[in-house]
Amino acid sequence: MQEAHRGAILVLSGPSGAGKSTIIQAASEEIGEYYFSISTTTRSPRVGEEEGKDYFFVTKKSFEEDIEAGNFLEYAQVHGNYYGTSLKPVREALDEGKLVIFDIDVQGHRLVRAKMDDITTSAFITPPTRQELEKRLRARSTDDENVILKRIENAKGEIRALGEYDFAIINDTVEEAVREFVIVAKAARLKQSQEEKKKFIQTWLG
Repeated sequence: MQEAHRGAILVLSGPSGAGKSTIIQAASEEIGEYYFSISTTTRSPRVGEEEGKDYFFVTKKSFEEDIEAGNFLEYAQVHGNYYGTSLKPVREALDEGKLVIFDIDVQGHRLVRAKMDDITTSAFITPPTRQELEKRLRARSTDDENVILKRIENAKGEIRALGEYDFAIINDTVEEAVREFVIVAKAARLKQSQEEKKKFIQTWLG
């Protein structure tokens, strides 16, 4: 059964400042070979951002052509710009048996579930309280007050979707959150599609 496994998808969501990137980085050596899905966007690169590392940067025309061609697993329009997940690198990684990790919002999670629920596992990562999230956002010193308040408002909406996820990882201490994340990532790899289960039953029955 495991031999036929074609990779798996792990969707991570949670408010900005929840520590998703830190957790993935700290767990990277323990979770096996994975592909971190990079979004495609029509917005301009920010200072320090690299093509193919932070985002794939494309024109609005090119993005809309790919929408028409059905080349996105999920996409959304945010503040006048498109953001989406191109299917080609995701399919390639799955065919290579890799764990494909997405860091996307609640809306993106719903779209991935609708299209690839069979091989998708999801986890919502959040600090233990709203107050702790606010404290961490302020400690980063990267955003102005308006941005921080907006992020907190967004987080209030996102937390309401917690029940849609397979797991909740409460990032109280990074060490504990990483330990839980590794368990979830390993569980995601074990998830079998309905097709794989049917094949196994047929083989088992002879």
